[in-house]
Amino acid sequence: MTARNPMEPQGLDRALETIGAWVLAVLWILPLAYAIWTAFHPAEFATRFDLTAPLTLENFRNAWNAAPFARYFLNTMLLVALILAVQLVLCTLAGYAFARFEFKGRDVVFMLVLVQLMVMPEVLVVENYRTMAMLGLTDTITAIGLPYMASAFGIFLLRQTFKTVPKELDEAARVEGANAVQVLWKVYVPLARPVYIAYGLVSVSYHWNNFLWPLIITNSVTSRPLTVGLQVFSSSDQGIDWSIITAATLMTSGPLLVAFLLFQKQFVQSFMRAGIR
Repeated sequence: MTARNPMEPQGLDRALETIGAWVLAVLWILPLAYAIWTAFHPAEFATRFDLTAPLTLENFRNAWNAAPFARYFLNTMLLVALILAVQLVLCTLAGYAFARFEFKGRDVVFMLVLVQLMVMPEVLVVENYRTMAMLGLTDTITAIGLPYMASAFGIFLLRQTFKTVPKELDEAARVEGANAVQVLWKVYVPLARPVYIAYGLVSVSYHWNNFLWPLIITNSVTSRPLTVGLQVFSSSDQGIDWSIITAATLMTSGPLLVAFLLFQKQFVQSFMRAGIR
Protein backbone atom coordinates (compact mmCIF):
# COMPACT_ATOMS: atom_id res chain seq x y z
CA MET A 1 0.00 0.00 0.00
CA THR A 2 1.46 3.34 -1.03
CA ALA A 3 1.82 5.90 1.74
CA ARG A 4 0.07 9.22 1.16
CA ASN A 5 2.37 12.14 0.55
CA PRO A 6 1.71 14.74 3.30
CA MET A 7 2.84 17.49 0.92
CA GLU A 8 0.05 16.84 -1.61
CA PRO A 9 -2.63 19.02 0.08
CA GLN A 10 -0.18 21.87 0.39
CA GLY A 11 0.82 21.54 -3.26
CA LEU A 12 -2.85 21.51 -4.31
CA ASP A 13 -3.61 24.57 -2.20
CA ARG A 14 -0.66 26.41 -3.67
CA ALA A 15 -1.74 25.52 -7.20
CA LEU A 16 -5.28 26.75 -6.53
CA GLU A 17 -3.92 29.99 -5.05
CA THR A 18 -1.73 30.51 -8.11
CA ILE A 19 -4.62 29.89 -10.50
CA GLY A 20 -6.86 32.20 -8.49
CA ALA A 21 -4.21 34.92 -8.49
CA TRP A 22 -3.82 34.68 -12.27
CA VAL A 23 -7.60 34.79 -12.80
CA LEU A 24 -7.90 37.90 -10.62
CA ALA A 25 -4.94 39.50 -12.39
CA VAL A 26 -6.52 38.91 -15.80
CA LEU A 27 -9.88 40.26 -14.63
CA TRP A 28 -8.15 43.33 -13.18
CA ILE A 29 -6.15 44.09 -16.31
CA LEU A 30 -8.94 43.54 -18.84
CA PRO A 31 -10.51 47.03 -18.49
CA LEU A 32 -7.06 48.64 -18.75
CA ALA A 33 -6.20 46.52 -21.79
CA TYR A 34 -9.49 47.51 -23.45
CA ALA A 35 -8.86 51.20 -22.69
CA ILE A 36 -5.37 51.01 -24.19
CA TRP A 37 -6.59 49.18 -27.30
CA THR A 38 -9.48 51.57 -27.90
CA ALA A 39 -7.47 54.73 -27.24
CA PHE A 40 -4.77 53.85 -29.79
CA HIS A 41 -7.08 52.67 -32.58
CA PRO A 42 -9.77 54.33 -34.73
CA ALA A 43 -13.33 54.42 -33.42
CA GLU A 44 -14.52 51.61 -35.73
CA PHE A 45 -12.22 49.19 -33.89
CA ALA A 46 -13.51 50.07 -30.41
CA THR A 47 -15.58 46.88 -30.28
CA ARG A 48 -13.67 44.82 -32.81
CA PHE A 49 -10.30 43.21 -32.08
CA ASP A 50 -8.16 43.14 -35.22
CA LEU A 51 -4.37 42.79 -35.08
CA THR A 52 -4.11 44.56 -38.45
CA ALA A 53 -5.96 47.64 -37.18
CA PRO A 54 -3.94 50.84 -37.68
CA LEU A 55 -2.54 52.72 -34.71
CA THR A 56 -3.45 56.37 -34.19
CA LEU A 57 -2.93 59.23 -31.76
CA GLU A 58 -5.92 61.13 -33.11
CA ASN A 59 -8.07 60.11 -30.15
CA PHE A 60 -5.66 61.76 -27.70
CA ARG A 61 -5.54 64.88 -29.86
CA ASN A 62 -9.34 65.08 -29.99
CA ALA A 63 -9.66 64.48 -26.26
CA TRP A 64 -7.05 67.13 -25.47
CA ASN A 65 -8.83 69.67 -27.68
CA ALA A 66 -12.29 68.83 -26.31
CA ALA A 67 -11.46 70.21 -22.85
CA PRO A 68 -8.79 72.40 -21.24
CA PHE A 69 -6.77 69.46 -19.97
CA ALA A 70 -3.66 71.58 -19.44
CA ARG A 71 -5.57 73.63 -16.87
CA TYR A 72 -7.07 70.51 -15.32
CA PHE A 73 -3.61 68.96 -14.91
CA LEU A 74 -2.29 72.14 -13.32
CA ASN A 75 -5.24 72.31 -10.93
CA THR A 76 -4.84 68.68 -9.94
CA MET A 77 -1.11 68.95 -9.31
CA LEU A 78 -1.60 72.11 -7.25
CA LEU A 79 -4.37 70.40 -5.30
CA VAL A 80 -2.48 67.23 -4.39
CA ALA A 81 0.69 69.19 -3.60
CA LEU A 82 -1.19 71.59 -1.32
CA ILE A 83 -3.04 68.83 0.52
CA LEU A 84 0.04 66.65 0.97
CA ALA A 85 2.25 69.53 2.18
CA VAL A 86 -0.26 70.65 4.81
CA GLN A 87 -1.04 67.07 5.83
CA LEU A 88 2.62 66.26 6.41
CA VAL A 89 3.10 69.30 8.63
CA LEU A 90 -0.10 68.89 10.65
CA CYS A 91 0.13 65.12 10.97
CA THR A 92 3.78 65.27 11.99
CA LEU A 93 3.16 67.82 14.73
CA ALA A 94 0.02 66.10 15.98
CA GLY A 95 1.54 62.63 15.85
CA TYR A 96 4.64 63.83 17.71
CA ALA A 97 2.52 65.49 20.39
CA PHE A 98 0.37 62.40 20.93
CA ALA A 99 3.40 60.09 20.98
CA ARG A 100 5.83 61.96 23.22
CA PHE A 101 4.08 64.69 25.19
CA GLU A 102 2.01 64.25 28.33
CA PHE A 103 -0.92 66.64 28.66
CA LYS A 104 -4.34 66.57 30.23
CA GLY A 105 -6.96 64.86 28.11
CA ARG A 106 -4.44 63.51 25.60
CA ASP A 107 -6.10 60.11 25.26
CA VAL A 108 -9.56 61.65 24.96
CA VAL A 109 -8.42 64.04 22.24
CA PHE A 110 -6.71 61.19 20.39
CA MET A 111 -9.89 59.12 20.53
CA LEU A 112 -11.82 62.06 19.07
CA VAL A 113 -9.29 62.21 16.25
CA LEU A 114 -9.80 58.51 15.57
CA VAL A 115 -13.56 59.06 15.34
CA GLN A 116 -12.85 60.77 12.02
CA LEU A 117 -11.77 57.41 10.62
CA MET A 118 -15.30 56.08 11.18
CA VAL A 119 -17.03 58.98 9.42
CA MET A 120 -17.39 58.69 5.65
CA PRO A 121 -16.46 61.95 3.84
CA GLU A 122 -19.74 61.83 1.91
CA VAL A 123 -21.67 62.30 5.16
CA LEU A 124 -20.10 65.73 5.66
CA VAL A 125 -20.57 67.05 2.11
CA VAL A 126 -23.48 69.36 2.93
CA GLU A 127 -21.88 70.77 6.07
CA ASN A 128 -18.53 71.20 4.34
CA TYR A 129 -20.18 73.06 1.48
CA ARG A 130 -21.99 75.33 3.93
CA THR A 131 -18.72 76.07 5.70
CA MET A 132 -16.88 76.86 2.46
CA ALA A 133 -19.71 79.14 1.39
CA MET A 134 -19.52 81.02 4.71
CA LEU A 135 -15.76 81.45 4.21
CA GLY A 136 -16.24 82.58 0.61
CA LEU A 137 -14.03 79.79 -0.72
CA THR A 138 -16.39 78.00 -3.08
CA ASP A 139 -15.01 77.20 -6.52
CA THR A 140 -11.38 77.33 -5.35
CA ILE A 141 -8.63 74.76 -5.04
CA THR A 142 -8.35 75.63 -1.35
CA ALA A 143 -12.00 74.65 -0.83
CA ILE A 144 -11.35 71.24 -2.40
CA GLY A 145 -8.40 70.49 -0.16
CA LEU A 146 -9.36 72.13 3.13
CA PRO A 147 -11.62 69.33 4.48
CA TYR A 148 -8.82 66.78 3.99
CA MET A 149 -5.84 68.67 5.41
CA ALA A 150 -6.18 67.31 8.96
CA SER A 151 -5.97 63.58 8.27
CA ALA A 152 -6.85 61.26 11.15
CA PHE A 153 -5.20 58.39 9.30
CA GLY A 154 -1.96 60.35 8.94
CA ILE A 155 -1.98 61.40 12.60
CA PHE A 156 -2.59 57.83 13.72
CA LEU A 157 0.07 56.41 11.39
CA LEU A 158 2.77 58.86 12.46
CA ARG A 159 1.84 58.63 16.13
CA GLN A 160 2.30 54.85 16.01
CA THR A 161 5.58 55.26 14.14
CA PHE A 162 6.98 57.85 16.54
CA LYS A 163 6.12 55.62 19.52
CA THR A 164 8.46 52.96 18.12
CA VAL A 165 11.44 55.35 18.17
CA PRO A 166 13.63 54.53 21.22
CA LYS A 167 13.36 57.20 23.90
CA GLU A 168 17.12 56.97 24.36
CA LEU A 169 17.59 58.77 21.03
CA ASP A 170 15.23 61.49 22.17
CA GLU A 171 17.03 61.89 25.49
CA ALA A 172 20.47 61.88 23.85
CA ALA A 173 19.41 64.68 21.50
CA ARG A 174 18.07 66.73 24.41
CA VAL A 175 21.32 66.23 26.33
CA GLU A 176 23.12 67.72 23.35
CA GLY A 177 20.96 70.82 23.72
CA ALA A 178 18.31 70.16 21.06
CA ASN A 179 14.83 71.52 21.68
CA ALA A 180 11.58 69.70 20.89
CA VAL A 181 11.39 70.94 17.30
CA GLN A 182 15.02 70.00 16.61
CA VAL A 183 14.51 66.55 18.11
CA LEU A 184 11.48 66.06 15.87
CA TRP A 185 13.28 67.24 12.73
CA LYS A 186 16.62 65.49 13.30
CA VAL A 187 15.56 62.28 15.04
CA TYR A 188 11.94 61.35 14.39
CA VAL A 189 11.39 62.58 10.84
CA PRO A 190 14.45 60.82 9.32
CA LEU A 191 13.54 57.53 11.01
CA ALA A 192 9.97 57.77 9.70
CA ARG A 193 10.96 58.40 6.08
CA PRO A 194 9.47 55.11 4.73
CA VAL A 195 6.20 55.96 6.44
CA TYR A 196 6.16 59.42 4.89
CA ILE A 197 6.69 57.89 1.45
CA ALA A 198 3.92 55.35 1.95
CA TYR A 199 1.50 57.93 3.29
CA GLY A 200 2.38 60.34 0.48
CA LEU A 201 1.50 57.67 -2.07
CA VAL A 202 -1.85 57.02 -0.42
CA SER A 203 -2.68 60.72 -0.18
CA VAL A 204 -1.67 61.63 -3.74
CA SER A 205 -3.49 58.68 -5.32
CA TYR A 206 -6.66 59.33 -3.32
CA HIS A 207 -6.90 63.04 -4.02
CA TRP A 208 -5.81 62.65 -7.64
CA ASN A 209 -8.84 60.38 -8.16
CA ASN A 210 -11.28 62.10 -5.80
CA PHE A 211 -14.47 63.06 -7.62
CA LEU A 212 -17.59 63.74 -5.53
CA TRP A 213 -16.41 66.66 -3.38
CA PRO A 214 -14.56 68.47 -6.21
CA LEU A 215 -17.64 68.03 -8.39
CA ILE A 216 -19.85 69.70 -5.78
CA ILE A 217 -17.57 72.56 -4.73
CA THR A 218 -16.29 73.63 -8.19
CA ASN A 219 -18.13 75.08 -11.16
CA SER A 220 -15.44 76.61 -13.40
CA VAL A 221 -12.34 75.62 -15.32
CA THR A 222 -10.09 77.69 -13.05
CA SER A 223 -10.48 75.25 -10.15
CA ARG A 224 -11.79 72.03 -11.70
CA PRO A 225 -9.47 68.98 -11.34
CA LEU A 226 -8.99 66.19 -13.85
CA THR A 227 -11.62 63.82 -12.52
CA VAL A 228 -14.34 66.46 -12.74
CA GLY A 229 -13.12 67.72 -16.10
CA LEU A 230 -13.40 64.20 -17.46
CA GLN A 231 -17.18 64.29 -17.11
CA VAL A 232 -17.39 66.49 -20.23
CA PHE A 233 -16.96 63.33 -22.28
CA SER A 234 -20.07 61.74 -20.80
CA SER A 235 -22.36 64.72 -21.39
CA SER A 236 -25.27 64.18 -23.73
CA ASP A 237 -24.35 66.96 -26.16
CA GLN A 238 -20.94 65.37 -26.82
CA GLY A 239 -22.31 61.92 -27.58
CA ILE A 240 -20.47 58.74 -26.68
CA ASP A 241 -17.19 58.09 -28.46
CA TRP A 242 -15.42 55.33 -26.58
CA SER A 243 -12.13 55.98 -28.33
CA ILE A 244 -12.02 59.57 -27.09
CA ILE A 245 -13.35 58.61 -23.65
CA THR A 246 -10.66 55.96 -23.13
CA ALA A 247 -7.97 58.31 -24.44
CA ALA A 248 -9.06 60.96 -21.93
CA THR A 249 -9.16 58.33 -19.18
CA LEU A 250 -5.60 57.24 -19.95
CA MET A 251 -4.43 60.85 -19.91
CA THR A 252 -6.07 61.28 -16.51
CA SER A 253 -4.72 58.13 -14.90
CA GLY A 254 -1.50 57.96 -16.91
CA PRO A 255 0.76 59.89 -14.49
CA LEU A 256 -0.14 57.64 -11.56
CA LEU A 257 0.20 54.49 -13.66
CA VAL A 258 3.61 55.52 -15.02
CA ALA A 259 4.80 56.47 -11.54
CA PHE A 260 3.75 53.08 -10.20
CA LEU A 261 5.50 51.21 -13.00
CA LEU A 262 8.70 53.20 -12.57
CA PHE A 263 8.82 53.08 -8.77
CA GLN A 264 7.00 49.84 -8.07
CA LYS A 265 9.82 48.40 -5.98
CA GLN A 266 10.11 51.53 -3.83
CA PHE A 267 6.31 51.64 -3.42
CA VAL A 268 6.12 48.07 -2.14
CA GLN A 269 9.09 48.46 0.18
CA SER A 270 7.65 51.65 1.65
CA PHE A 271 4.32 50.01 2.37
CA MET A 272 5.98 46.95 3.88
CA ARG A 273 8.24 48.97 6.15
CA ALA A 274 5.40 51.30 7.11
CA GLY A 275 3.31 48.37 8.21
CA ILE A 276 0.38 49.13 5.88
CA ARG A 277 -1.57 46.02 5.06
